[in-house]
Amino acid sequence: MHTIADMKISRTGFGAWAIGGGGWRFSWGATDDAESVAAIRRAVALGVNWIDTAAVYGLGHSEVVVGRALASLPPAERPYVFTKAGLVWNEAQPLAAPYRIMRPESVRREVDASLRRLGVEHIDLYQVHWPDTGEALDWGATGDDGAVSPVATPLEEYWQVMADLKRAGKVRAIGLSNHSLAQLARAESIAHVDAVQPPFSALDRGAAPEVAWARRNGTAVIAYSPMRSGLLSGAFSAERVAALPPDDWRRAHPDFTERLAENLAVADVLRAIAERRGVPVPAVAVAWTLAWPGISGAIVGARTPEQVGDWATAGGIRLEREELDAVAGVLGRTGAGTGPFRP
Repeated sequence: MHTIADMKISRTGFGAWAIGGGGWRFSWGATDDAESVAAIRRAVALGVNWIDTAAVYGLGHSEVVVGRALASLPPAERPYVFTKAGLVWNEAQPLAAPYRIMRPESVRREVDASLRRLGVEHIDLYQVHWPDTGEALDWGATGDDGAVSPVATPLEEYWQVMADLKRAGKVRAIGLSNHSLAQLARAESIAHVDAVQPPFSALDRGAAPEVAWARRNGTAVIAYSPMRSGLLSGAFSAERVAALPPDDWRRAHPDFTERLAENLAVADVLRAIAERRGVPVPAVAVAWTLAWPGISGAIVGARTPEQVGDWATAGGIRLEREELDAVAGVLGRTGAGTGPFRP
């Protein structure tokens, strides 16, 4: 097992974005809370020992559902809980994009609200969701240093607040999600970065430098979207995309529109590997991410217990050289994604 601070974590973690339900800007569509709780319990039964959520998922609802799942489990079986701050929404406009805000007073309000919703005394890993820009979240946004709104909180200021929360015992470990290499180095000069959370999959390898930095600095890496929001699950097609619910954010994302053919070609290669091995396609997609040196674990979403069964065994799959070559080959031919072709 890999570790975050003193916590030994399973190679896969339960991603709770989708279980936030509908009615907000980055929804995956409506969900059934009872089924979501059952999915979390199924993951725990299969050896998954951490859940990754965020205050903004479902505008607080994901944390509420995670709290219900925790309450339904015996204390000795409860997984670690990781959540995030820094995306602030307007209750009167739930469909508006949340704002990237990490002002000290805002962070302190957020951590207390998350503790209440989750029903826990401390948060195991508390993360900054995005660098503070003081502006609305945009799919084109990056973690790169650059021009930001004058109302943005400097990284040095908000990272000190995170370190203070850890010192006070409200959180056990602190991390950064979607932050650039330069930003990670600036944060490390103030307080140790216990974990980083970048997107990482066969279709998104752009965070390879951040992963290498983390490896050098004794920082854990928990990668998100190892199946690129379902594209690498083996279940997608042009027809499936067209049939997505109107409130599913993926309907308008470029990965599911103009880049769909190239992305599905990569999924086809993963499917061929899965068929030869006799395992689900999602398990192979996640195993590819876990093969990258420095990655401690992968966050994988699920809304049903059946979906959990498709990827929970990924940590035990070691891809062979020829399999990695096959994936690298299709990436080179199609130009799908960004970053290095193989670990």
